[in-house]
Amino acid sequence: MLTIRRLGLLLLLGALPLLAQAQWFSSSDQDDDFLPVLEAFQPTAWHDGDTLFVGVEAADEYYLYRHQFAVESLNNEARLGEPELPEGTFTNDEFLGDVYIFRGRVVMEVPLEDSFSGPLDIDFTFQGCADAGLCYPPETVALQATESQPPRAFADWEPATDDEAAPASSPADTSNDADNTAETTDTSAGLEESAASLGAPQSEDSRFSQLMTDASFPLALGLFFLAGIGLTFTPCVLPMVPILSSIIVGQQATRPRAFLLSASYVLGMAATYAAVGVLMGLFGAGLNLQAQLQSAPVLITFAVLFSLFGLAMLGAFNLRLSPRLAQRIDAWQARAQRSGPPGLALAGALSVLVVSPCVTAPLAGALVIISTTGDAFSGGAMLFALGMGMGVPLLLVGTFGATLLPRSGAWLNGVKIAFGLLLFGVAIWMVERLVPGPVALLLWAALAIGTALALGAVQTNTPSGWPKARQTLGLVLLTWGIALTIGAAQGSNNPLRPLQLSSPSTGTSTAPLDFQRLDRLSDLESALADAEAADRPVFVHFTADWCISCRQLEREVYTDPAVIDELSGFNRIAVDVTDTNTQSRALLNKFQLFGPPSLLFFHQGQEIRDARIQGDINAADFTQHLRELARWVDSR
Repeated sequence: MLTIRRLGLLLLLGALPLLAQAQWFSSSDQDDDFLPVLEAFQPTAWHDGDTLFVGVEAADEYYLYRHQFAVESLNNEARLGEPELPEGTFTNDEFLGDVYIFRGRVVMEVPLEDSFSGPLDIDFTFQGCADAGLCYPPETVALQATESQPPRAFADWEPATDDEAAPASSPADTSNDADNTAETTDTSAGLEESAASLGAPQSEDSRFSQLMTDASFPLALGLFFLAGIGLTFTPCVLPMVPILSSIIVGQQATRPRAFLLSASYVLGMAATYAAVGVLMGLFGAGLNLQAQLQSAPVLITFAVLFSLFGLAMLGAFNLRLSPRLAQRIDAWQARAQRSGPPGLALAGALSVLVVSPCVTAPLAGALVIISTTGDAFSGGAMLFALGMGMGVPLLLVGTFGATLLPRSGAWLNGVKIAFGLLLFGVAIWMVERLVPGPVALLLWAALAIGTALALGAVQTNTPSGWPKARQTLGLVLLTWGIALTIGAAQGSNNPLRPLQLSSPSTGTSTAPLDFQRLDRLSDLESALADAEAADRPVFVHFTADWCISCRQLEREVYTDPAVIDELSGFNRIAVDVTDTNTQSRALLNKFQLFGPPSLLFFHQGQEIRDARIQGDINAADFTQHLRELARWVDSR
């Protein structure tokens, strides 16, 4: 007879071939969307014996960050003074805030403290971005500066006067003069004034990203840790609780053992987040590992696995194996038991990638910082702190919750049944994004009614005390299950409000919101151009079939009468990025997004960047956000 642990091991082994076939990295056609870094920015160097000149030519629709220029001499005899650069163009950049940038050609002048002759070897560091939405990580190249005249590309370049040149570190810090500079700077190159500088409302992820950028590294780690604790109580993390608890209950662990297993699970989860941070630091926003594992086959397979494991917890079936195979499984089980913590670490890693498909504001803000700085170490450390914060409540539940459960008897069987039902809930939670709303309601109804019957909702002559309380809970679940069934028959899709078919009349516009659905960048650009010609603001919702938070927005936010009224003046577009392909990557890269849900607002053809929302938001906060945005648009 197969035990619970044997079954879990067998199911995990069965899932490995599927995991091995998952696409872990974006395909190479991403490279066709943007130029390689040394084609987008072409550096060269020369010197005249007294001054080193480093020139860079940026391709059209690409620009360089002034504050990222740096140079280091590789010749011990050549000592470099403080570099000087043109002032550049002041802008409020969507990635790094208030910065100075260069377009076209720029030359950095570096005085040589002693006269030098012959070739001079240097390391030159720079960073740039594309207007289309890609920000390259900082790049360091080895150059040899010959003692010669400027190369042909810089033949018409003339050294800057004292008034035009400035130390390389100064303009980015001249915040007191930023407003005056912005008023006199020529913006004919196509730079758009940021909405933030004009008082546009800032979304949560914009504020978090700016806070993290301004904070010191230890403070940033602490804030990410606190943010992780907060994220534990969101739909992204709550499904991990029954998974961890069921594993520990199945092993009947003592408190020290439960702590070790829980810590292994949490470390696996945090290490996975750290790996995502490192990869983001190295490769930027083009890598969307979590979305790669949200395809329908993977979700369905894991939903089936959780359902089978739930059935096993309920004792619904027994499996008989041949003695030879049983001996092998016993050996595998003994080995797995000896390496319990590594197995739990793997479970934690899989939980992050498969059970958490939504992007919350702190995570989105972190990814913005990491992908634009190219700092793999800081990126990994910040997301590790976030994961550890998320793991603190899990660690407490796994350690103390497990020891509070009896080791034997009817009560333990009841607890295992409860965990089995919770695992069914996780399975439905995973698959509901793939099925129509009424079908999802029927699944929840089946679970609610089944749980109600297990609690004795229809039993008679129930004694007082705990049995009566259990029956009362069963009656509540039975009522909810019946309401879910009725709601499904009427076409509802909200399990929390199954009988609500439409918003009540409030004297305002409460007709259901309709969205223009697109899945190609060219179609989105065309729709934005049409809205600009009609002088209408645009609301763009990035969504996907596997996005749980997107379903919550559709059920609980877009049906709110106040939200409907505020959005009635917008052209509404739903961008579908369900499939991971060239088109979806182009859409996400265009706006430097990391996944749905992402809510973008456009006015006169330009995005109001600081009004962007990534992750969950409730109806009241979204209504307030829209009203602030409307006041800003009216002031324009």
